[in-house]
Amino acid sequence: MSALEELEPIRTRLARLGRAHTPADVAEAMRAEGRVMSDSALIDTLDLLHRHSVGAGPLEALLAEPGVTDVVVNGADQVFVDRGRGLERTPVRFSSESEVRRLAQRLAASVGRRLDDAVPFVDARLADGSRVHAVLGTVADPGTCISLRVPASRTFSLADCVASGSLTPGAAELLARIVGSRLAFLVSGGTGSGKTTLLAALLALVPPTERIVVVEDSRELAPAHPHVVRMEGRPANSELAGAVTLTDLVRQSLRMRPDRLVVGEVRGPEIADLLTAMNTGHEGGCGTVHANSSADVPARLEALAALAGLSRLAVHAQIASALHASVHITRDAHGRRRVSEISVFARDAATGLTRTEQAVAFDADGTTRVGPGGPRLERMLAR
Repeated sequence: MSALEELEPIRTRLARLGRAHTPADVAEAMRAEGRVMSDSALIDTLDLLHRHSVGAGPLEALLAEPGVTDVVVNGADQVFVDRGRGLERTPVRFSSESEVRRLAQRLAASVGRRLDDAVPFVDARLADGSRVHAVLGTVADPGTCISLRVPASRTFSLADCVASGSLTPGAAELLARIVGSRLAFLVSGGTGSGKTTLLAALLALVPPTERIVVVEDSRELAPAHPHVVRMEGRPANSELAGAVTLTDLVRQSLRMRPDRLVVGEVRGPEIADLLTAMNTGHEGGCGTVHANSSADVPARLEALAALAGLSRLAVHAQIASALHASVHITRDAHGRRRVSEISVFARDAATGLTRTEQAVAFDADGTTRVGPGGPRLERMLAR
């Protein structure tokens, strides 16, 4: 019998108290179950109860490790962690599928969310800022799956990005000029590529006299800037009421006198309102978007804008007028993240469609190459 299975009768007795238990209550429950009592046994039991009754249970130790960005659970026997080098399997195991399910439900309940067979998935932000997504084993194989995204314990500056190898000094200088010139830009890349980290570092370069309004689906951006207003969307409750969408928040943010309007991650119809805002005098707006390359960004924005009812030509016209540059981040097979290129948006006069032109490419060996869009980017920076 595992330690957790031995703990269950004690936990059941404590649950009958109808209140928070004390060490004396635990000692009494241990005696009632015929356990050998000693100071060390009581301490071990209290520690086990704490780890499996609050927080993330057996995942707490992984979440507390320095450098951990993600912890994912695939059923009872597979727990992975990302320390910046890609996912690595850990020796952590759950005693059963039911234990993983209980943890997922407890995490959801801690933020007032429902997770059961009727609503078998949840996406929420915990009180400590961690992002949790869970899918019950009724719809997932090999069992209940939990994904935890750990908030950054520190804010990285542009200099930190250079020191880590994510940026070359030349790329850092060029990005600083883009922010200083109030060009509108998007940071693109895949999941876990470091888009939010880079965007926060760039927002720290915004002059302290300017007001930054950040709109996010789940609060992650925390730029080192003295005047930041952060707004977070909210899903509907169990009665399907009370939802606050990013579209709602983008529209509200326009009435909050933003000098810089930021959408943490463009992922839906809010792109239409963001492009409209950038076309009506809100300079220097920015955000992140999932895309495989800078060349794919216009198609990605077109697909998202279709959700808002914009026609293909209308959204491409908006993109060409509103956006200036795209900063793309890649993540290699070893988990290393780096800015690989900066591109500019250009509209084809014949088709009316927008494309990106590579302005500068930054190779893995540190080489910098100027692309066909380089002169256009320089002209925009000069203006």
